[in-house]
Amino acid sequence: MIDSVPAPRGGAGGPRGGGGVVGRESIRLTGSVLRVGLTGGIGSGKSAVAIRLAGRGAIIVDSDRIAREVVAPGSAGLAEIVAAFSDRVLTADGALDRAALGAVVFADEAARRRLEQITHPRVRARSAELSAAAPADAVVVNDVPLLVEVGLAPSYHLVVVVQTAVATRLARLARDRGMTRAEAERRIAAQADDARRRAAADVILDNDGGLDELHAAVDALWRDRLLPYERNVREHRAVRDGWVVSTEPDPTWPQQYARLAARIRHALVPADLRIDHVGSTAVPGLAGRDVIDVQVTVPSLAEADGALAQRLADAGFPRVPEVRWDRPGPAGGDGGEKRLHGGADPGRPVRVHLRVAGSPGWRHALLMRDHLRADPDQRAAYLLVKRELAASAPLEGPGHATADDPWFAEERLRAEAWAAQTGWCP
Repeated sequence: MIDSVPAPRGGAGGPRGGGGVVGRESIRLTGSVLRVGLTGGIGSGKSAVAIRLAGRGAIIVDSDRIAREVVAPGSAGLAEIVAAFSDRVLTADGALDRAALGAVVFADEAARRRLEQITHPRVRARSAELSAAAPADAVVVNDVPLLVEVGLAPSYHLVVVVQTAVATRLARLARDRGMTRAEAERRIAAQADDARRRAAADVILDNDGGLDELHAAVDALWRDRLLPYERNVREHRAVRDGWVVSTEPDPTWPQQYARLAARIRHALVPADLRIDHVGSTAVPGLAGRDVIDVQVTVPSLAEADGALAQRLADAGFPRVPEVRWDRPGPAGGDGGEKRLHGGADPGRPVRVHLRVAGSPGWRHALLMRDHLRADPDQRAAYLLVKRELAASAPLEGPGHATADDPWFAEERLRAEAWAAQTGWCP
C-alpha cells in the first residue's frame, strides 16, 4: 500500500543534480540483504532522507557519488567521455567540468543517451560491489536520481519516492545551486514526472512540510517497515494476513499489483512465466480484504519447489507451507494443490499462488475473476455475501473460507455457464 507522509521544505540538503545513475540492467534480488531504492526529482530533498536513514543505520549506496568516482581524473570513464564530447567538457586542470557537460547533454537527447552508455555500466558495477559487501542483516538504500527513468524499480524490495512541489524545487535549485529558472526547468523536464514516480512508489514522502516532519516520517518508516521487512526477508518469513479486515474498493489495487508483478517477474528471470492478478482486489469495484492475490503459472509443482521458491523468497515472497494446499485434493475436488508464498513486507499483505497451468484451481481463479468483472449483478451479490460472512465469522477459520458457502457453489455453476456461453478460455 502507498504510504503518504509529510517531509521538509527549504534547505534540508537537496539532492545533487541528476549526474550518473545505475543503468537499465539491474541486479537480481539475492541473499538476505534488504535493498531499498530511494529516488526523487532534482531539488526534491531526497538527500535529506538518505542522510536520516544513514543516521538510523542504513547503508547508503549513492549513485551520484559513484558517478563522480567512475569519471575521476585518470579514469577510463573520463577518457571515454572526452573521446565522445571533446576536451571542452574538461576544466583547466583536467577534471570533468560537470556544468559544461550538463549544458551539452541536457539540451541534446542523443548526447544524454551517449553519456548514459558510458556511465551506467560503471556505476552499476560499483553499486553491485558495495551492496555485496554489506552485512547479512543490512538495509541497503540505493540513492538513485533516475531510478524510475531507467526502469530499476522491480529490482528493489521497496521503492521510496520523495515528492515535492515543482515550485519549491525550482526555488531550491536557484538558491542552492545557482541555476537559472530555464536551466532548472530543463533539468526537471529531463526526468520522470510525478505521476510516473508515484506509479513506481511503494512509499511516498511528500516533501512539503518541515524538517522535523521529515525526520519523524523517516524514523517511522525505518522502525515500522524497513527493520521488520529486513528481518522477514533474512529469515524467509511471511507476514500473516489474518489481521487484514475487509475494506471498500481501493482504486490503487491494480497499480499495487503491477508493482508486485514486476518485482516477481524480475526475481524469476530467466523463467518467463504467466502472472495474473486474481482474487477480490482484481475485480474493479469489489470490496474485500486488503490483500493482493497474485497467481504465477508454473509448468509443475516440482519446478515451483526448486529454484523458483528460492528466488521468490530472496525477493521478499517466502514460502508458506500448509498441508491443505501442499497435498493433492480428493478425486473430483477443485484441484486446489498449489504452492503458496506470502509477503515479507509488513506494509503490503500479499499472497502468491503458484499453480500448474491448466489445473482446476488455476482455471477457477481466472474464471471467477473474469466472470465477476463481466457481470455487475453477480459482483453485487458476491459483495453482499462476503460482507454477511465477514460480519458473522472471524477473519481466520472455517467461517472465512467463503468457498464453502452454498452461494459460492451456485456461483461456480453460473460462471461455468457464462464461460460456455461466451467461449471464455483462460
